[in-house]
Amino acid sequence: MDSPEVTFTLAYIVFSVCFVFTPNEFHSAGLTVQNLLSGWLGIEDVAFVQYHLRRTTVTMLVHSLLPLGYYLGMCFAASEKQLYYFNQAPEGWKLFLLLSVSFPTITCTIAYYWSRKRWDCHPLARTLALHALPQSGWRAVASSINTEFRRIDKFATGAPGARVIVTDTWVMKVTTYHIHVAQQQDIHLTVTDSRQHELSPDSNLPVQFLTIRVASINPLVKAFDIRLNSTEYGELREKLHAPIRNAANVVIHQSLGDLFLETFTSLVEINPPYSIPSNQELEPCIGCMQISANIKLVKNCQESNEGECQQCYCRPMWCLTCMGKWFASRQDQQHPETWLSSQVPCPTCRAKFCILDVCIIH
Repeated sequence: MDSPEVTFTLAYIVFSVCFVFTPNEFHSAGLTVQNLLSGWLGIEDVAFVQYHLRRTTVTMLVHSLLPLGYYLGMCFAASEKQLYYFNQAPEGWKLFLLLSVSFPTITCTIAYYWSRKRWDCHPLARTLALHALPQSGWRAVASSINTEFRRIDKFATGAPGARVIVTDTWVMKVTTYHIHVAQQQDIHLTVTDSRQHELSPDSNLPVQFLTIRVASINPLVKAFDIRLNSTEYGELREKLHAPIRNAANVVIHQSLGDLFLETFTSLVEINPPYSIPSNQELEPCIGCMQISANIKLVKNCQESNEGECQQCYCRPMWCLTCMGKWFASRQDQQHPETWLSSQVPCPTCRAKFCILDVCIIH
């Protein structure tokens, strides 16, 4: 496993995957096609469509060179195989070299075809032509998109490989090799899926991602999916003219408080339950007055004389939802990563408690 060719192979695979899918570390280091060829690509804000005509083409070309780059690297990492002499290389490596050369050859041919007649044959140009008026062409649509993209009130979100952009007239999804475009007045939007993650990649908080299907009434325009954080759902709806139908009956958490409340509830449910005396009746929650009080604060996190938490002697007066909202309201809003591990005072007697001390009444 310590041979140079194995080490190079593993390192090149990791590099290739990261170069194609570009994690945040590669973006920070500038190791992206957009950054390395920024002088030729131009500026996205100046001419959005023309920029992506060139970007998708050159990205395809650069990525097709990766197998050839591996072969050239192996010429040095495994010099005993004499890969730099084609007629002396093993048969398997000869086939790999032919494939490595054929990939960029084919993509160069495709790129040349796309660029003919001032990019008329590019897939993006053909997509825009579907939205053009009878007396105009795709360039008129491109001009409209370029103008609206320059406005500061557009909605834009998502990773570089799956960006979602919504302007006054257009809904677009920008991927590594393709641009999906739909006109707002022609689309139907439907929430089709929801994925809940306990921890966000960027913080120690739960996050909900929504999948929304964008379908056009124009049969020639292919439907596509956009994915975004539920906290951005409200901003997206403000920018859209069409309503969003919730086909999956998803409960959408649009704020950090909503996400925290769900996590708070799930953690409390695994705490030891509290049994009330048989002669004690539960009164309505004094927070919402809608349901009966169903939680009791009992110090469970540590021994009675240890830690910052204190024993609460109040009778059950709060429901789980209202207590969760109280807990969230007492937190530092600038540091949500500390919420789950913090203590807050009882809303009635001010005795400090943590999430481990909230018990559901059985």
